[in-house]
Amino acid sequence: MNERKTNRIGIAVVEHQRQFLIGVRDASSTLAGYHEFPGGKCEPGEASDSCAVRECREETGLEIRPLKELLYIEHAYEHADVLLHFWLCAPVHPTPDRDAQNLQGFCWIPASELSGLKFPEANVPLIDLLIDIYVGS
Repeated sequence: MNERKTNRIGIAVVEHQRQFLIGVRDASSTLAGYHEFPGGKCEPGEASDSCAVRECREETGLEIRPLKELLYIEHAYEHADVLLHFWLCAPVHPTPDRDAQNLQGFCWIPASELSGLKFPEANVPLIDLLIDIYVGS
């Protein structure tokens, strides 16, 4: 019997002026075509907030600071089990013209548009929470 690997993931939910930093997973990755927040696997011994900051820097070039853990979700995908640590983060140096930033394929999406995007199944509780907080019902 094969033991499934569990991946601990640090995810940066970067918010600025009611907008979130969102990318789309490329065709060569697992869950290709799905929208995503910057993030990735934690290194051995790495705290999930530090991982979120590192992954955001690597994926977008943006320096951020973690504010608080929004959610922790354990989820079993067909390809792997994941422990997701979603960290609310803020840009260290927010710029007024964020459209001019080169964010390596990531862009700023208003909170009101999150429900129309295709996120992985494990992200649904997070998206619901963000819409509740930043859009309201």
